[in-house]
Amino acid sequence: MKNIFICSVLAITSSSVYATDKPNILFIAIDDQNDWIGHLGGHPLAKTPHLDALAKRGTTFTNAHCQAPLCNPSRTSLLLGLRPTTTGIYGLKPWFRTVPEWSNRVTLPQHFANDGYYTAATGKIYHGFRKNPKKKSQGNSKPDPVEFEVTGSFGGVGTKPPKKLIPETPMGNHPLMDWGVWPLDNDDTQKGDYQVASWTVEQIQNAPKDRPFFLAAGFFLPHVPCYATQKWFDLYPDDDSVLPPILKDDRADTPRFSWYIHWSLPEPRLKWVRENNEWRNLVRSYLACTSFVDAQIGRIVSVVEQSEFADNTIIVVWGDHGWHLGEKDITGKNTLWDRGTKVPLVFAGPGITPQQTCGQPVELLDIYPTLIDLTGAPTRSDLEGISLLPQLKDAATTRTRPAITSHNQGNHGIRSERWRYIHYADGSEELYDMHADPNEWKNIAHLPKHAAVIEQHRLWLPTIDRELVPDSTARVLTYDKATDTAIWEGTTIKRTDPIPD
Repeated sequence: MKNIFICSVLAITSSSVYATDKPNILFIAIDDQNDWIGHLGGHPLAKTPHLDALAKRGTTFTNAHCQAPLCNPSRTSLLLGLRPTTTGIYGLKPWFRTVPEWSNRVTLPQHFANDGYYTAATGKIYHGFRKNPKKKSQGNSKPDPVEFEVTGSFGGVGTKPPKKLIPETPMGNHPLMDWGVWPLDNDDTQKGDYQVASWTVEQIQNAPKDRPFFLAAGFFLPHVPCYATQKWFDLYPDDDSVLPPILKDDRADTPRFSWYIHWSLPEPRLKWVRENNEWRNLVRSYLACTSFVDAQIGRIVSVVEQSEFADNTIIVVWGDHGWHLGEKDITGKNTLWDRGTKVPLVFAGPGITPQQTCGQPVELLDIYPTLIDLTGAPTRSDLEGISLLPQLKDAATTRTRPAITSHNQGNHGIRSERWRYIHYADGSEELYDMHADPNEWKNIAHLPKHAAVIEQHRLWLPTIDRELVPDSTARVLTYDKATDTAIWEGTTIKRTDPIPD
């Protein structure tokens, strides 16, 4: 593959040759954030006034979806501009720079560094914090590319209680599986996400005057352990009105293979959170963390609005994938239903029509080409997303394709405006009418009257569907159709094996 990387240091030393009238970019990521955002209506009680206000200032996409329902492949896809089925990265490992084919691929922030932008990041943007390289990647004879010119702290969890707040969870009692009120003194400044916002504010206040900036802020919450101080819990009633609607035996009409893609995970099943009286606590914790992060985003946006950059800064906010809180009998991610794939996506700033809502299916993959079009940066012919600029000007402009999400080879979700179609590696399928059944409670794939709809959606299954790259680990599944054998994280799954709970 032709190496098109140009070190951002070159852009730094040559900054005087670049125009300074390009718009700035504020690039905000939220980890594990589903559509429980006020203006998205995913939860009727969700309180996110700052994101709601930002959405009114610009265009919000109410049918936006990730390309993988897991942090590493989702973020890799967005930042490289390629689908997981193209990169072969489906698990939490490897880091894409260790894959020879992608070791010098120009990422989204690097593309803007090469166009003269000052690039800085704090918190979780890639999966795992990436400082400027000090050593060579494994198997790579050249130093790693510089991901950002300047980096702040990772952020992350921040202060932790001396011991877990919840009972021991099944499937390994993972240390991240925890939630509840913490810290007890209502001091939010101890939290990693507060520090992410503070560092970003300082960057805005001290931004270079001779170059536009690309500032990336990655918030950890509402990822587990989702701790929030009491004042955020107080926004939500301590009763069952906070719980999401579920259907008893919801998985009775889903294929057995639907369990294979999240066969054994640290995130507990609905059965456990119910039996341990933790369901309401988990849901309130998630909502409280969502409101806390909304406030941190509000701190950043407020500083932009009061600065000299107010009229020349593009703000984009996105979540890396969805999250279940009891729906489909599980908690966590790793699914191809709307709850696992649907994310917030908001654009505001110059070139964007305000007070718009677009309900057409869009993808996180579309962010890269969209920012290129909005800023006039050099175009690229090797991106797999489609620019959203037409919709940012007029939300009614028709999109030409659905949103596609993949989780390991052969498992794909196709989301059109009305339908969700799911195809698993063993050939089993699901179909939901999202207008009549937004909770995806009734799988209608078996009904002959929907054969044409299914066939129409099958046409969008990825034609490139690569195997996992070497050294893939964590949340990885392979399937051999010839022997009907599935292997989840090294463990063979038999058709007769009981589903772990």
